[in-house]
Amino acid sequence: MKEIYEPKFVEKLFDKMSSSYSKMNYITSFGFSERWRRQCVEEIEIEKGKIVVDLMTGMGECWKHILKKSDKNSKLIGIDFSTEMINRAEKNKSKFRKSKVEILKENVFDNSISNETADYVISGFGLKTFNDEQLGELSNEIYRILKPNGKFSLIDVSVPKSKILKPFYMFYLKNIIPILGKVFLGSPETYKMLGVYTEEFGNSKNTYRIFNRPEFEVEYVEYFFGCASGIKGRKIK
Repeated sequence: MKEIYEPKFVEKLFDKMSSSYSKMNYITSFGFSERWRRQCVEEIEIEKGKIVVDLMTGMGECWKHILKKSDKNSKLIGIDFSTEMINRAEKNKSKFRKSKVEILKENVFDNSISNETADYVISGFGLKTFNDEQLGELSNEIYRILKPNGKFSLIDVSVPKSKILKPFYMFYLKNIIPILGKVFLGSPETYKMLGVYTEEFGNSKNTYRIFNRPEFEVEYVEYFFGCASGIKGRKIK
C-alpha cells in the first residue's frame, strides 16, 4: 500500500479526477460535503483582517466559507500540488475579486510560506491521502506556519462506527462509486481509490493522536454519525 501515499501517485490521481471531483465528492458524501466544509471552517471562528492558509485547497471548495467574514485586510493562501486542481482554483478565484487570494502550486511539505504566517489553517478532505509519517510531517508544517495562538481545523470523510451505516457506506464506496467513476471518467479504478483511502484512513482518531503534542491544544470532532471526522486546535507554544 506504500505507493498510494507517494506524492506523485496522489498528484496524478487528483489531476485525473479534477474534471468530475466536485460532483463525485458531493455524491460520495451523500450531499453532505458542502455542509462538512462549512462546519470545518466554523469550528475555528475566523475573524476579519486575518491570514488563512487552506492546505490541499483543491479547487477552492472551502473558500466561500473562509471568506465569508473577510475584509480588505484579510488574506487567503491556497496551496495544492495538483496542476489540474490549481487550474480550476484559478478560475474559481474570479468569484472572489473583492478578496485577497493567493494560490500556490506547491507540495504542502515543501512550500514557500514563511514561519508563523497564518492565523488559521484549514484543510478539507486531504487527510486520507497521508500515511502516519506524512501526518507527522503535516503536524510539523502546521506548527511552523501558524502564529502563536493560531488555530487549525482539518476534516475528511470517515468510516462510520454504526453497524448499520458502516457496511452500507463501504459497499457504496467500493462498488457504486467506481461505477460512477466509469460514467464520468471512463475509469472505475480512479475513483475506486477513494474507497481504498477511506478504508485505510478509518477516521481522524489517528490524526488526533499524532497532533496531540505539547505544542498544540487539540480536539477530535465527528460529523453525522462518524461519516466525517476531523480535528481542531490551537498552537500554544
